[in-house]
Amino acid sequence: MRARTPLAPAALVLVLAALAGCSSEAETSSDLSTPAPVTASAAPDDLVAAPASDPVVSDPVEPDLDLALSDPVEDSVYPGVGDPGVDALHYDLDLTWEPGDERLTGRAVIDFRATRQAPRFQLDLSPALTVGEVSLDGTSVGFRRRGKDLVVRAPVVADQRYQLSIDYVGTPEAAPAPTTRSDFSTTGFTITDTGEVWTMQEPYGAYTWYPVNDQPSDKALYDITVHAPRKWTGISNGRLTSLEQTDGRTTASWQLTEPASSYLVTLAIGDYAHSSNTTAGGMTVDYWTPRGMVDPVELDNLQTAAVSIDWIEGKLGDYPFDSLGLVVTASQSAMETQTMVTLGHNDYVLSPQVIAHELVHQWYGDQVSPADWSDVWLNEGMTMLLQWIYEDEHDIRPLKETLRNARAGDQGLRDAYGPPGAYDPDQFGGSNIYYPPALMWNELRVALGDEEFYSIARSWLVDHDDTSATRAQVYDHWETATGLDLGSFFDAWITGRTTPKPGVPGAAG
Repeated sequence: MRARTPLAPAALVLVLAALAGCSSEAETSSDLSTPAPVTASAAPDDLVAAPASDPVVSDPVEPDLDLALSDPVEDSVYPGVGDPGVDALHYDLDLTWEPGDERLTGRAVIDFRATRQAPRFQLDLSPALTVGEVSLDGTSVGFRRRGKDLVVRAPVVADQRYQLSIDYVGTPEAAPAPTTRSDFSTTGFTITDTGEVWTMQEPYGAYTWYPVNDQPSDKALYDITVHAPRKWTGISNGRLTSLEQTDGRTTASWQLTEPASSYLVTLAIGDYAHSSNTTAGGMTVDYWTPRGMVDPVELDNLQTAAVSIDWIEGKLGDYPFDSLGLVVTASQSAMETQTMVTLGHNDYVLSPQVIAHELVHQWYGDQVSPADWSDVWLNEGMTMLLQWIYEDEHDIRPLKETLRNARAGDQGLRDAYGPPGAYDPDQFGGSNIYYPPALMWNELRVALGDEEFYSIARSWLVDHDDTSATRAQVYDHWETATGLDLGSFFDAWITGRTTPKPGVPGAAG
């Protein structure tokens, strides 16, 4: 989930401001995730911004489509997006961006498995994009448009695999977001005043720039090639497999070799500089920053990502993917886009604790994603707790203070936005999906002790690697691992409308 600052109801301002470490007189609205003031000392004293460098280009590999087999579902919160009849396995996107005309020309080749026999199937694609040729396994097929639904008029057989090719062109338009948060009102393809591009698409919005089954239960592999003006670079997920300048254009190709939900895919196009550093384990972390971004505090804070990975690995185990990058855009928020974190260019987002938050999501949210948007708390609860612990261990804010203020604000969040697992669909991303579940996980951490707690948190990731999971699976995992009857405990925190009492029933602690 984006590390964003949603508007708070007036009754919550004092509590939220207390947790944020700010004066209520100075704030008309706040969010429990707002960090303490960020200074250069928040980063390790000996960290020096890495110099500009050429990125490493890796050879592409043949995608293993079996890795992307999913069990797509119709979303319970946003049923109008996605088609459970389609199990996308691989998206091969070839995109040309012309900023002067604000025109995107795309060709999508999609390998998919039909989950049922049907006379037709559909994908999501913005009506702002005009579709040209559509072919299925090399044969032209008919289609019709119905809003964002691209309905392909071709029969499919259950469990058979197909390859769909779609040509399209147009000026992408961002989609309205189902939220009242102050830091975003749209999702998807966003064009800046200078014609540069960035994308964030939670809970949906990938369909604003490519044909997609835009629902988190359907994970897929990606190959994305971006043709941009000569001095610009197209940035996307995974490993960079080609970077060339020809005919006045820069062409960059990217490959994501482990499956991702569509909301975790990113695209940024602009004038970028590259730098890198490495984790203690030797993994390269790539940084793509606007060429005019030269503030040493911003750059130092950004490049805490490498040491943050070391810290997170101590809690959650080895980094789950084969590459990691961060790209800074004109957004006001941050998003855990898989293997290429998307960060807005502002002090809040470019703080070490927010960067750590998005990196924790590579485990909780990306390695294991929610199968349904009612369970976005699966991403945010554990990640928020780890951010609080990071802040405590890095002398940013004491954990006791954070927990005390979070508990004081819990009831107000439930009243304003609903329980974490049954929130108002028009209030996506409210603080209720962050802080109540973070408090819940902390109750378990205290009851079990750090060693057992983190051991179970790691085993969950191993057991459900590269999948989209449900709350029932989470509950079962923790009950089996602890031997405790946790059903009422989880239900109280996730779907209850009142703040649960402290403690874990039946736990020795």
